[in-house]
Amino acid sequence: MRVRRIFRPSLSSRLAPFGLGAAALVLAIGLVTALPRNLFGSAPVPATLRAAAGDALVIDAGTLKLGDHVVRLLGLGVPERGQGQCRDSAGATQDCAAAASAALARLVAERDLECQVSATDRMGRAVALCSAGGIELAASLVAAGWAYAERGAPVALSSLEAAARAERRGVWAGASSRAGI
Repeated sequence: MRVRRIFRPSLSSRLAPFGLGAAALVLAIGLVTALPRNLFGSAPVPATLRAAAGDALVIDAGTLKLGDHVVRLLGLGVPERGQGQCRDSAGATQDCAAAASAALARLVAERDLECQVSATDRMGRAVALCSAGGIELAASLVAAGWAYAERGAPVALSSLEAAARAERRGVWAGASSRAGI
């Protein structure tokens, strides 16, 4: 006579959780390999972005929109809107950010733009060295005193910033330090 154990599960019921886990793993691997890498992100940024004269939009003093791409100027720090007041040559007060944006708009007006993309920032914007009709935008803004060189920016921008500060141009006309921006 054979003794039957009624509380011992069969082999197939003991392996069922492993089967479900294996099926879920195979499904996850299949989805990861089948879906595009950039499903929810923006389109890949090409190495060079170009815009014809009049097609670029100035977002702020350090950011442009070229077609579908938002481009941040490499190594450039700009005043935030409403953060600081500047004095013009006549002594009148103005918003530093608006004046800096207007300076960038004058630089790109009626000129073809070309941007050499070097990276993307944490917000997904292209970070690029841009020129308009052969004029390098970041260097021009820093030299005119409407922007400052970020930490880690090329040495040339830092020396342009020092000269703009010494000659009290742009945002440095009424400020004695970067904290005034």
